Amino acid sequence: MSNLFPDLESTQPPVVITDLHKSFGDNEVLKGINLTVSQGEVVCVIGPSGSGKSTLLRCVNLLENPTKGSIQLLGAEMTDPDVELNQVRAHVGMVFQSFNLFPNMTAIGNCIIGQRQVLKRSKAEAIEIAKKNLEMVGLSDRMDYVPAKLSGGQQQRVAIARALSMDPKVMLFDEPTAALDPELVGDVLAVMRDLAHAGMTMMVVTHEMSFARDVSDRTIFMDGGVIVEEGPSQDLITAPKERRTQIFLKRVLDPTHIEDSELGETEAD
Repeated sequence: MSNLFPDLESTQPPVVITDLHKSFGDNEVLKGINLTVSQGEVVCVIGPSGSGKSTLLRCVNLLENPTKGSIQLLGAEMTDPDVELNQVRAHVGMVFQSFNLFPNMTAIGNCIIGQRQVLKRSKAEAIEIAKKNLEMVGLSDRMDYVPAKLSGGQQQRVAIARALSMDPKVMLFDEPTAALDPELVGDVLAVMRDLAHAGMTMMVVTHEMSFARDVSDRTIFMDGGVIVEEGPSQDLITAPKERRTQIFLKRVLDPTHIEDSELGETEAD
């Protein structure tokens, strides 16, 4: 196996995707994706429902097994049958639409358990790191609350703190604000913005166009299982070149302007 966790100063990109295909039965959801994410880069993936965005992200961490192609993550070939998946995943944080917190554990308990079981940290060290990350996401006064006592936005920030407590080298976000009430979205995006400014390598599937435009370095527009257009986020979102991208962004930014039928959508995402 190649160097599993290259130094942060390494020129080797942490994510390299080559000719990635993924099918569910006869439905080909990903049709040959090629994408490289550089160290410290924030890449947003946008597109209509069913375009393959979430499937792409789940393939990166091998939560879905690719049908064909290569995924190099932190120097490890994820499609290699001998890859040490748990070792790689220990250094990749993933935040989902649903918060996936342990309901019977407090916020700090959720942030400690992975450190203790996977990283084998002492209880004292795990607590110290968990407290630091909960404070960073603005929840120092909610450390002893169970998820049911927290709002959706607070639960998602706990999920981010939990991922950060594992010292990830890459963070994957799968529509982290999709399940939140609109007034709670800003707090989660603010935490993600801080991570981006701190130099965290991030792949973000999102419908938050302002976040993609203002925070990410590059935006990928997907439709029908392919990358239709990609480029610097400010350029792509304000002046897209491809017709399909133009239609999608007009519909998202001004839903009354474009009919749904103008943009074809597939069934699976």
